[in-house]
Amino acid sequence: MAVEDSGSRVPGGSAPLPRLLCDTARLVAPDDDTASGALWKLAEPGRQLDANVVHLPAGGRVGTHTEPDLDVLLLVLDGAARLDCADGEHPLRRGVLTWLPHGSTRAVLAGPDGVTYLTVHRRRPGLRVQPPEAADRLRRSLGGGG
Repeated sequence: MAVEDSGSRVPGGSAPLPRLLCDTARLVAPDDDTASGALWKLAEPGRQLDANVVHLPAGGRVGTHTEPDLDVLLLVLDGAARLDCADGEHPLRRGVLTWLPHGSTRAVLAGPDGVTYLTVHRRRPGLRVQPPEAADRLRRSLGGGG
């Protein structure tokens, strides 16, 4: 759900402006626990960040995984969950801000009323299609022959 704004550029200029993007309180109705997954994604062109508002219904889970490259901030907007990581279980409730450093292994288990949370991390660079010889050049530059 987008929030109305007046545009992202100064009239007659090229400097970007801050923008109101989303009213997270209106993404999930309090009694609607059927929605699941990403409810909102940051999609502004030229951004350096990625952000998502995610909802897991009661008992929903993000399975155990390791993010090798990106630090992630997770802010619980509504409901509760449990964060499972190498040092044990950590309760997550509304307002709790958690840092998930790159290389950490974690899982999220929604509580009995589900959970809605915001994640923010550096944007992954887009994949670029390269000619086949580009891989050979990279291997040679890394000393792998060719």
